[in-house]
Amino acid sequence: MIDRRMLLVSGAAVAATAGITVPARGSAPAADPRFRLTPAQWRQRLKGDSYAVLREEATERPFTSPLLKEHRAGVFACAGCALPVFSSKTKFESGTGWPSFWAAIPGATATATDTKLGFERVEEHCKRCGGHLGHVFDDGPRPTGKRHCINGVALKFVPGNAA
Repeated sequence: MIDRRMLLVSGAAVAATAGITVPARGSAPAADPRFRLTPAQWRQRLKGDSYAVLREEATERPFTSPLLKEHRAGVFACAGCALPVFSSKTKFESGTGWPSFWAAIPGATATATDTKLGFERVEEHCKRCGGHLGHVFDDGPRPTGKRHCINGVALKFVPGNAA
């Protein structure tokens, strides 16, 4: 018997081998009414791949973000609404090709279950604008053991005192 999950996984596999991109379900709803914008308004606000990542839950190519090599003190803010979401104090080199952090700034992000690849992952969004940041995995360093694997185009670095 074929269940819904098997049907979706099979469909995604067929689409992937055919070179078709399966559309994402969209970002989480904005918590702040100032950031409940139309897709056209978001496209005006976000440049380059930031729109696809933050609003359509795309993933940037690994090892392409200039933020991989960013090691100054400061905060990494959401590129959609400028909310500080990660401190430079929690950044680490994961070797995955995306900026990685062992913790988010408390209260800055929200998570949801993502099953788009046919298995469960923890998806992370900006708490203020709902923008898709990346995913959280259980293979990070101490003290949390978490790896917040974040798309660099979803962030803007603000040098200065780290939160």
